[in-house]
Amino acid sequence: MRQGRDLEDYVAQRFTETTGLKVRRANAIYQSEEHPLLLADFDRLIVGQKAGLECKTVSPFSADKWADGKIPAHYLAQVDHYLAVSGFDCWYVAALIFGRELVIHKIVTDKQVLSDLIDKEERFWTNHVVPQIPPAPNGCDCDTQQINQLYEVDNRDKTADLSASHGLLDKRQVLSDQIEQMEQEKTAIEQQVKLKMQDAAYGTAPGYKVSWVSSESKRVDSQRLRKEQPDIFNQYSKNVSSRRFTIVHAA
Repeated sequence: MRQGRDLEDYVAQRFTETTGLKVRRANAIYQSEEHPLLLADFDRLIVGQKAGLECKTVSPFSADKWADGKIPAHYLAQVDHYLAVSGFDCWYVAALIFGRELVIHKIVTDKQVLSDLIDKEERFWTNHVVPQIPPAPNGCDCDTQQINQLYEVDNRDKTADLSASHGLLDKRQVLSDQIEQMEQEKTAIEQQVKLKMQDAAYGTAPGYKVSWVSSESKRVDSQRLRKEQPDIFNQYSKNVSSRRFTIVHAA
């Protein structure tokens, strides 16, 4: 928490130095008058303007997500939410990319975008928060992590009736077959390209750069280590528990 506050202060100072715009803390939780469901906690407000500032710190490994005027989609949605709550004209985003630069973007209010966002947020509240019904998973990694955390331990004495999910399982099987076919086609293309390259380490084509280079890596022979140095193997081993999900199609 302390480091986050300190870095936020630093980013805000750099923003003022760069733009000449003075900022002040927003020491409150703000609520939309027109849409009371919408709340927000702003980083800074711009003095003398109907505008705010969102301060971000970015790892250099994520710098490409901010290149060429880009803003990560979830940050843009956050700023649009702030604009919807505040009714302000614009919002600034100052992103400090560690070891590189301070990136500043100005997002101007787009009434249609805000209208769509407000509609989605209110529908989410009505359809999920009030009745306490979680939304259907969408395939993202975060949903997988959440589901695995909710049901971390299995009951070996229990078998679920998945008759109602038969259609989903059929659809998954079709997708799995298509993916397998496409992966095979992709591999065949790579094999053809390799035959063209022969012993060349690099290849070029309009819009493409291809490399096929040798690389070396060291790996621990765990079976040999376990056999010849069992004490050392046990010292640096740990038990990891997880549920393995498998589907077998009975043709």
